[in-house]
Amino acid sequence: MTVPRIPMAAPVLGEEELANVVEAVRSGWISSLGAFIGEFEREFAAFCGAAHGIAVANGTLALHLALVAAGVGPDDEVLLPSLTFVAPASAVKYCGARPVFVDSSPETWQLDAGALEAKLTPRTKAIIPVHLYGHPCDMDPILELAARCGLAVVEDAAEAHGAEYRGRRVGAIGSVGCFSFYGNKIITTGEGGMCVTNDAALAERLRLLRDHGMDPKRPYWHEVVGYNYRMTNLQAAVGVAQVKRLPGFVEKKRQLARWYAECLAALAVAGKIRLHPEAPWAKSVFWMYSVLLTDTRVAVDMVRSRLADRGVDTRPFFHPAHTLPPYATGARLPVGEDLAARGLNLPSGVGLERSQVERVARALAEALEG
Repeated sequence: MTVPRIPMAAPVLGEEELANVVEAVRSGWISSLGAFIGEFEREFAAFCGAAHGIAVANGTLALHLALVAAGVGPDDEVLLPSLTFVAPASAVKYCGARPVFVDSSPETWQLDAGALEAKLTPRTKAIIPVHLYGHPCDMDPILELAARCGLAVVEDAAEAHGAEYRGRRVGAIGSVGCFSFYGNKIITTGEGGMCVTNDAALAERLRLLRDHGMDPKRPYWHEVVGYNYRMTNLQAAVGVAQVKRLPGFVEKKRQLARWYAECLAALAVAGKIRLHPEAPWAKSVFWMYSVLLTDTRVAVDMVRSRLADRGVDTRPFFHPAHTLPPYATGARLPVGEDLAARGLNLPSGVGLERSQVERVARALAEALEG
C-alpha cells in the first residue's frame, strides 16, 4: 500500500473563504475597489499592532513599495541578510540601489545585528531585517543603529505573521513591515502582500505609489511615477476570512514545533541534528520547522532524496544571496554559508497531525542512517 505524501505546506481554506469570494463575485467588485480590500487592511494591521495597512499584489512588491516610499533610489545602499529568499535583494535592485549583504547569527540564524555597523557607508539608506523562517530578528540594536544614522527600517515579515519580539508583533516595529500571503504562508490569499506602518504620512505615500501615483482628490492626475501594485477584491475576500484564523494558525505552528522538538529529541541528543532555535526574547511562529544536519559527511540533498523516497517532502535552506549570480561579489559570509549547506526545512503546514510529525521524525532518522 502506498502511503500518502506529506507535503511541505498546504493552505487551510474553508466555507467562509468560499462565501466571501462568492459575495465579491456577485457584487461585481472583483478588482481593487471592493469592500473586502479595506476590511482586510484594517483587520490585518490591527492584528500586527499597526495603525495602517496597505494591501498589494504580492510580498516582493510590498518590499519594493516600502523602499521607494522610504526614499531609496539609485546608488543608495541597503543592508540586509544574505541568508534569505531572494525577494528583498531583488526589491533593492528594482530601486536602482545596491544590496549590501550581512552575515547571520549562528545562534538564531537571523541577521547578525552586531555586524551591521561595519557595513555602513555614506550611501547607506535603509536596513531590511528579515524574520527568517518565522523567528524575529534582534530588533533593538537594529533600531538603535538606524535612529543614530537616520536609516529606514523595512521589516521583511513575509514568513513571520504573528511572531513577537519582546512582546511586540513583528511588522509594526520598524518604519514599515512587509508581509506575503503566498499559498505556503501562514495565511494566504493565493498571491498578495501588505505593508503595515504606524506612520500616517508614510501610509499615504504607500497608497499613492501603489495606484499609479494618482492623486486621490484629482482623478487621473499624477504628480509622481507610481506603480500598479494593487490587490484584487477577490484576494482580499479570502484574506478577510484567513485573518480570523490567524491566531489559531500561529498556535498550531508553535504546537507543531513542540511536537517536532519532542519527536526529534533523540536525534538531537545523539548529535545528528540541531533543532530549530528560539531566543528567550522571541516568540517564533516556526513558518518552516527546520533542523541543521551536524554530520558534515551527510549531504542535505542525499537526505532529502531519501525522505522523498519515504513520502516526505522537504526543502533545503535558501542559497545565500551573495552566492547567486546576479549578486555575487566574491565575498565570504561563513555563518550564512554554513547554515545554508546544512539546513533542512521539514513539513510545516498547519493541517499536519501529530501522527504525521512522528512519521517525518522516523523517516528522518532512517534517512540519516542511510
